[in-house]
Amino acid sequence: MDIATPVGIFVGFGLIVGSILVGGELSSYIDTPSLLIVVGGTIAATLICESLQNVLGAIKVVKNAFRVPAGDAVKTIAKIVELSNVARREGILALENEQVDDIFLGKALRHAVDGLPQEEIRDALTAEMVSMQQRHKRGQKFFKFMGATAPSMGMIGTLIGLVQMLQTLDDPAKIGPAMAVALLTTMYGAILAFLVFNPLAEKLERRTSEETANMRVVIAGIESILKGHNAMIIKEKLEARIAPADRSQADLEAA
Repeated sequence: MDIATPVGIFVGFGLIVGSILVGGELSSYIDTPSLLIVVGGTIAATLICESLQNVLGAIKVVKNAFRVPAGDAVKTIAKIVELSNVARREGILALENEQVDDIFLGKALRHAVDGLPQEEIRDALTAEMVSMQQRHKRGQKFFKFMGATAPSMGMIGTLIGLVQMLQTLDDPAKIGPAMAVALLTTMYGAILAFLVFNPLAEKLERRTSEETANMRVVIAGIESILKGHNAMIIKEKLEARIAPADRSQADLEAA
């Protein structure tokens, strides 16, 4: 589990609550109508924008923000170098007995052991990579939309509160609650957008990039193994796909 995501959310809300308690009471910042406008309005707008199936699918994608990436390109490179040495010594069929943690790499090895042509293996793996990107992109768009909608719903709540306040100027007792709705809806919308929805969308986008990089390494690596390339050549070829700072770590993994 990637603890950075829950820790970030917990710390963010903790700082907000703490700053509220320092200057007043928490109950003063809790307003049911404001929550209904922002949370309910954001959910309603999302349901209008997306089909129910896509909404449920996007909710499942969000788990990627709370877990370690499925594949690590650095470890994958080290494993592919190891597999290439086995294939050169004992042949491609010897890879059938190799244990790998990466599901995508395992699928690539099964295709290779089954004797599928290189073009078919590449097409199959590329199709799965594109499918993953499309699924993740729907989840990213889902949370980006919610991040843009929440402040807008907060503004709607502010306008409602101002209208209520103007209608009750002759009754000072009602001005306070109306003003609370006006201000708290804006605050709720901003908190949800900038502390939850937008960061989750960015985290999901980063996860997609990481998984895509790992999948590209697998595709290039399995092709090199099938072509019988030297392990050192494979290593240098694959390391060109990762950041220079990670290449020393790949050397350690390979060792």
